[in-house]
Amino acid sequence: MTGAVRQLWAVVPVHDEVERLGRCLDALDRAVATARAAGLAAGVVVVLDACTDGSQALCTGRSGVVVVRGGWRRVGAARAAGCARALDLSGRAAVPPGEVWLACTDADSVVPFDWLTHHARLADRGADAVRGTVAVTGWAGWPAGVAAAYRAGYAAGHRGGDLHAHVHGANLGVRGSAYLAAGGFPAVTGHEDVALVEALVAGGAHVVATGHAAVRTSARARGRAPDGFAGHLRGLALPGALQAPADGA
Repeated sequence: MTGAVRQLWAVVPVHDEVERLGRCLDALDRAVATARAAGLAAGVVVVLDACTDGSQALCTGRSGVVVVRGGWRRVGAARAAGCARALDLSGRAAVPPGEVWLACTDADSVVPFDWLTHHARLADRGADAVRGTVAVTGWAGWPAGVAAAYRAGYAAGHRGGDLHAHVHGANLGVRGSAYLAAGGFPAVTGHEDVALVEALVAGGAHVVATGHAAVRTSARARGRAPDGFAGHLRGLALPGALQAPADGA
């Protein structure tokens, strides 16, 4: 830990998700405004990973939004590129990595207005990283039983209060210096969030779990990471008996 957080960046990887990205950016606008009202510098880095839809147009003209483009087709590489740009921009403003907070979410997710400020408070209390929770919305199209199975499994990962075992790229924050010391996000197609947290813990970072400021995320059946959250939901459907809905349900 090095000093209080002065600069917050929300980092969002995107791969052809124009139908959801607008809601994500609207929510991030509110979170950024809340952070700025609290006296914190804040912005958004959107990483367009091999996008061929209208995702870039949604970012045009939005205050505080920086766009990174690439063709990695790997969520880990996209998150890493976004974090690298955020740290570079903070460095140019003479803000050291120890005073920068990288808050990661996803294009199909909606953060609460106090998401960034809550992460900042935990950082100022000594957190090097924050593992947040998600609330799944939009179960239409899924067979009966999948939502209940998800909720039961998710609850099993809680031990009361802010104690939980979950790691979500849609709600994960890390101090810039701790991120660099841990080697950053690996350039993989999935589970990059878990790999980063494991590296942080192995390096002695103080990783805090929180149940406040949960991020709403979609129950889509096809995600950008082959083995990511959408894959987990599909796995809850019984093979040969229950079918996942088409993406977009």
